This record gives sequence, structure tokens and C-alpha cells, in this order.
Amino acid sequence: MPIVAQSSTETDWVSRFADEVIADSERRAPGTKHRGAPAAPAIVVASGISPSGPVHLGNLREVMTPHLVADEIRRRGHEVRHLISWDDYDRFRKVPFGVDGVDESWAEYIGRPLTSVPAPKGSPHPNWAEHFKAALVESLAELGVQYEGIDQTEMYTSGAYREQILLAMRKRGEIDAILARFRTKKDPGKDGRSGPDPKRQKQQKSQKPVDEAELEAAEGSGAATEDDGTGSAGYFPYKPYCGGCDKDLTTVTAYDDDTTALTYTCAACGFTETVRLSEFDRGKLVWKVDWPMRWAYEGVVFEPSGVDHSSPGSSFQVGKDICPIFGGERPIGPMYAFVGISGMAKMSSSKGGVPTPADALKIMEAPLLRWLYARRRPNQAFKIAFDQEIQRLYDEWDRLAAKVTDGTVLPADAAAYSRAVRTAAGELPGTPRPMPYRTLASVVDITGGHDEQTVRILSELDPANPVGDLDEVRPRLDRAENWITTQVPADQRTVVRTEPDKELLASLDDEARESLRLLLEGLDSHWSLEGLTTLVYGVPKVMAGLAPDAKPTPELKVAQRTFFALLYRLLVTRETGPRLPTLLLAVGTDRVRKLLGA
Repeated sequence: MPIVAQSSTETDWVSRFADEVIADSERRAPGTKHRGAPAAPAIVVASGISPSGPVHLGNLREVMTPHLVADEIRRRGHEVRHLISWDDYDRFRKVPFGVDGVDESWAEYIGRPLTSVPAPKGSPHPNWAEHFKAALVESLAELGVQYEGIDQTEMYTSGAYREQILLAMRKRGEIDAILARFRTKKDPGKDGRSGPDPKRQKQQKSQKPVDEAELEAAEGSGAATEDDGTGSAGYFPYKPYCGGCDKDLTTVTAYDDDTTALTYTCAACGFTETVRLSEFDRGKLVWKVDWPMRWAYEGVVFEPSGVDHSSPGSSFQVGKDICPIFGGERPIGPMYAFVGISGMAKMSSSKGGVPTPADALKIMEAPLLRWLYARRRPNQAFKIAFDQEIQRLYDEWDRLAAKVTDGTVLPADAAAYSRAVRTAAGELPGTPRPMPYRTLASVVDITGGHDEQTVRILSELDPANPVGDLDEVRPRLDRAENWITTQVPADQRTVVRTEPDKELLASLDDEARESLRLLLEGLDSHWSLEGLTTLVYGVPKVMAGLAPDAKPTPELKVAQRTFFALLYRLLVTRETGPRLPTLLLAVGTDRVRKLLGA
């Protein structure tokens, strides 16, 4: 299917932001439209990820929001750069709970740069930051996210920001005055310049209450909670990492603008030294100055951020007034809302932590995960399903695909679908024959992933168009199998009886026996998914003296539930289980006859 540029009249949020970003970029770089003018510079959108622990699905919104906007801009023929700043020069704030290979001894590294903290035991990576960065890099490749990575440890330690650091120190009085307005006012912005963004305030007020798990999943970069540089010796927007212990528990005690001589002491080890800041590269600007400095340095036009950056006095609000000091302006920056997890308690791979993109991609295909971020506006919270809800989610996705195919889809839904299945670079890999996820999950649940049994059952679902090879239903089949094996508790897995329940069969009344006889009598002539669906729903209708295609009544629905419960008890010992037509196909005619007392 060809890639079609989205019209600016589209109703989806991505197109609207793309319109704003393109217009703002042209405003910032005027004079590039006339004949003979130099080519317009690439439009810059940005994300920031602090690899301080597992990068979870809440953090992924920090990447997916600008990715989707950048991709739309590319589709329209513009050059765009999506920068991801790896904030690996942030301090190590705390030891995350439940990470394999990490114990309480890692507390001794609190205060060091993330790139100076050892990786978890057994990791092939050289340090903490690289360990957690690697998993996200792999997931972004699978998701089709095109970006340019910027390593902040490298930027700071190479001296790339030296002039910006010296400028911030010269302008520290001006920066301090800006911060002071936010420190002393509960609701800053009476002057119309330094206050919170009204749109963001409205977005925050519209958020629904969230539980603790969602708050954890929404937690942003650790840098968001850093101090702003205020100390007893005055205000200094720069914090050195100690030359004795490599921690940032330092206080600048003196600075000379002419010589750039800077003196600091360390509260952790007592080390003190005087350095020339014009030659010193072992420290960084405090977060509320670092972020707006980078907006100017990189020319960022669009960068979203989480709720933690959006309250009065937070980094995004303060950055509006600090960025001009560095010769730039604050980017368009929508606030993004929480990403919750449905069924998170069943997670095993994260060992108690919130799930990561890699965890999600084990149980769902990349286009589906992309769709979850594309179909909701950034300020709308949503949940990602790890429980039974994933089956309903896949049903919704398949219905959307069918509407796209037959041309009945709404424009905004079509746009979200297009953004999910392809990027400006091309189509994402998909399943050639996307059978219902719930069906595939039921089959692998019953077969235990046995390939020969699986292909036999799948081939019988639609005898007129049988599945001949499992590759036809991959990778969706593999995702469904991973979901069954990692997310469904053992006591909810399906175990088919090996022998009939003679005691239960002997206790049945004549009506129950007759319903089983009717079912067994119709097996051969109804042996397909559609046929067995008609049969299992039709038996209670016939028992009630109705035609097999009669519309169900409330009384009939009760009779059907009773009949289904009996079949489940006789086949899998419980009163619930996979959809009965799928279960019957999986068990096979001979075994069904045996277990039902034929």
C-alpha cells in the first residue's frame, strides 16, 4: 500500500501538531521559501531518556509522541531530525526495586553519573546506563523509530557544552532571578511571561485520578527532581562531579568570572579542589538550566514531556524564560499523560517492576503497540493490556483493519492505523494471515505449543482455506504463545482430561444426556470453527423446541450457559475455558467422544 501524506485538514492529533511544528519552524527560519533561497534546515524534534533503570512503557510515550509527529513531517516531504538525548550523565538517584543482578550494595554508587555505575551482575554492557539503554534501542528498532542518539556523558566530558556552561555561570544572576519568581510564587505568571502554560494547566486538570502503579509508570527522568543550583554560598547553575569519589554531592563555594576559577567541596568524602571551568569537563548544568540550554543548542522545535515537568515552577515552565539566555526559545511541548498497565500484577519478566517496551513486544506485534500511542492524544491517559484484555484489544485492532480494507473507516481512525502499520520509510513486518489472537492463544494453551498439533487444529478452523504452515500466522502466533506462557497463571491454563469423569456422567439427568447426544451426533457434519459455533449454541435451542438459528431469549441464554459449563467440566474440569468451538477442535473428535461418554 503506498504511503500517502496526511492532509492538514485531518482530524487526528499527529497532523495538527505537524502543522504547528512546520509553521513554527518556518517562522524561526524565515526567507527560505523564495526561489534561490538556501534549503530550509532540518526540523528538529526531541526526546530525552534517562537510563536510570528499566525504561518502561510510560517512558516510551516520550519517544513515540515526537516520533509520530516527525514521521508525519517526513511523509510531507520535509527533512526532520528526531533527537533522543540519552541522559546518562544524570546522577544515580536510587537502587531500583527488583532488577536482576542488583542488590542493596549498589547504594554506594548513589550520586555518581549513570555511566560510572557498574551494570547489573552478568550484564554484557560496560555500565549501568548502557545496560538499560540497550533494551530500548532494540525495541525502538522493532517499532520502526528512526532517530539520532545523543550521549550526554560524551557531550559534557568532551567539552561540547563548555561555552554554554561558561555563559550560564556569567548569567547566573539573571538565571537566579528567573528561578526566584517561581520559588516565591505559588502561581507564578502574573506578569504574563513566566507563568505556567494555560493549555498545560487545562490538560493537567483534565487528568483522571491514577493508582500507585500508574504513578510509577508515569515517573519521568530523575533529572526532573534535581535542585536548581541554590546554595549557601550563592547561586551557581553548575554542579561538578567530585574528583575524589565521583559523586555530585558537591557545593560550589567560589567562582571567578574572569579566570573561571571554581572551588567546590564534597559532602560525601570531604574532597575539595579549585579548577578552571574553561578547562574542566567533569560536571553538568543543573537540570532546569541544562534542558533549555539544549533546546537552544539543538534548535528543538517540538519536545513533549510528562506531568512531572509541567507543574508551576517545573523545568518546562522555567525553561521558557531561561532558553533565550542561550539564544533560543522554548519548543512546542505538549504534556503527555499516564500510561497504565492492565494486568501488571501478573508480570514475571520485570520481577516486580513496571513492564518495558521489550516486555510488551513479546506479547503483541509492533503495529499494535504503535497504534496504542497513535490513537490517543498525548494528554489522554490509556492502559496497555497484559491480562485477558489483550484479546479484546486485538479484536478491536482486527475490526479496524477490516474497515480500512472495505473503506468504511473514519478518517482519524484510518490515520492512526496508517501510522501504526507503516512509517515514512515503509511498511512494518506483519502477520500474513492474522487469525484472531484469542483463537491462537486458546490453541497454544491447549497444545502446549506443540507445532504439529497446532497446525492440525488451525487447518481445521476453516477447511475451505486451511492453514498449511505456521509461518502464515506468525509472528502473531508467537506473541499469543508468549502471552499464554508468561502472563496466564498456571491455575488458569487449560488442561484437557485424559479420562472421562465417570462419576459426573453417571449423575446426569435425561435432559443433560440428550444434549450431549445431540452434540456428538452433529460433530462430524459441523467440524469447523463456524460449524461447531453453530452446533454448541444450537443444541440448547433444539432442546427447547426451537430451530437451531432461533434468536436467543433470556431463558435460552441461561440454558446455554448451563450447557457450556457442563461441557467444560467434562473436558477440562473447570466451568470456564477457551471458546468451546476452538476447544473441541483442539481436543479432536475421538477424544471428545470419549470424554463425553460416547
